[in-house]
Amino acid sequence: MMEQVRIVEVGPRDGLQNEKQDVSTEIKLELIERLAVAGLRDIEVTSFVSPKWVPQMADQAEVMRGLRRWAGVNYPVLTPNLKGFEAAVAEGASEVAVFASASEGFSQKNINCSIDESIDRFVPVLDAAKRQGVKVRGYVSCVIACPYDGAIAPRQVAHVAARLYELGCYEVSLGDTIGVGTPGSVLPMLEAVAARVPLAALAGHYHDTYGMATANVHASYDFGLRVFDSSVAGLGGCPYAKGATGNVATEDLVYLLHGLNASTGIDLDALVDCGAWISAQLGRENGSRVGRAVLAKRS
Repeated sequence: MMEQVRIVEVGPRDGLQNEKQDVSTEIKLELIERLAVAGLRDIEVTSFVSPKWVPQMADQAEVMRGLRRWAGVNYPVLTPNLKGFEAAVAEGASEVAVFASASEGFSQKNINCSIDESIDRFVPVLDAAKRQGVKVRGYVSCVIACPYDGAIAPRQVAHVAARLYELGCYEVSLGDTIGVGTPGSVLPMLEAVAARVPLAALAGHYHDTYGMATANVHASYDFGLRVFDSSVAGLGGCPYAKGATGNVATEDLVYLLHGLNASTGIDLDALVDCGAWISAQLGRENGSRVGRAVLAKRS
């Protein structure tokens, strides 16, 4: 029987948020539309954070208003606190994401508070979401290592993931933010987290800094994960993690999963075209090896 895998496309938010050049609202909206055409059904579209901290997401309301909402497509947004949540819901968001770190050092550098303090901030968000019927997804960053604290103990990741799940997050995405993980470090982390959170409520979010993202996806898939985050053309990086590259390219992820006889519902050729288009718009090299290979074969 063919396994179903759900892919959460984070390119329009996680992929673009640290671009130095201004990316117009029109380009963002066209990117989202092209991703939907390619078959993506979960597309993280923007972030309701202060423009002072993330200038690239200053057009959050315009993006939400400009969406041509496809039936069956989810358009989640990132919300760091209750203020962001309320602004997102006012613009029609039906799913939001909150984020915590498994590393104290990263939490302090990223959001100027401890892990526990950051999670406490989410309590009113989860309460409001429950009352209003809004789904909440949780992110845990630095699940393998942190640029400030070094290696992170799997039990610490499990503690943070369990707290988010217990608060009401329907799913918890486990992020190797600086991309240093290998199957040898990812699997013990997954074992620890799966002992506290149901496997069906977990997702893998692997950055490709050391070229290990697809290996980590494969190991996680064999472990039982069936949800993965990715970024078209490998867009992205982390401003607080020097040298960290983008999330695993969606094209590379889809190619791998189709090779494992898994079903994603995604048209790889249309996805490759989308990755080539956004790379050209940004004037940067396409970060997807599969995308580059398919394009070279066509020419």
